[in-house]
Amino acid sequence: MNFPEELKYTKDHEWIRIEGDVAYVGITDFAQRELGDIVYVDIDTLDKDVAKDEVFGTVEAVKTVSDLFSPLSGQVLEINEKLDGSPELVNADPYGDGWMIKMSVSDQGEVAELLSAAAYRELVGA
Repeated sequence: MNFPEELKYTKDHEWIRIEGDVAYVGITDFAQRELGDIVYVDIDTLDKDVAKDEVFGTVEAVKTVSDLFSPLSGQVLEINEKLDGSPELVNADPYGDGWMIKMSVSDQGEVAELLSAAAYRELVGA
C-alpha cells in the first residue's frame, strides 16, 4: 500500500494535501482497497462551509456506502468533476486524479491534529 509522506491523514481514512490555505482531500489507498470497486461519488457541499469531522459527501462501492468526513474546517471550493463520469479513478489513483474536493483551510491549528504517514500506517497496521 502507498502512504505518501507529504500528505496528512485522518483516522477516518481521508488524506489531505495542503497547498497554502487550500487543501485537497480524498480517501486513502487503504480505504479504497477496503471499499472495493467505487461506483459512485456523491458530494453536494460545493460552496458550503463544513466543520472538521462533518460529512461532506458519500462514496458508494459495490458492497457499501460510506460517509466522507471533512478533515478540516473550511469551505468546499471545488469538487473533482472527473469523478462524475469516472468514479473508478478513486481506485486507480487515490492520491492523484482520484482526489474528491478542494477546500479552504479556515483554521491552520487543525492541521497539527492530523496524522503523519507513519502514524497512519501504524493505525491501519501496515
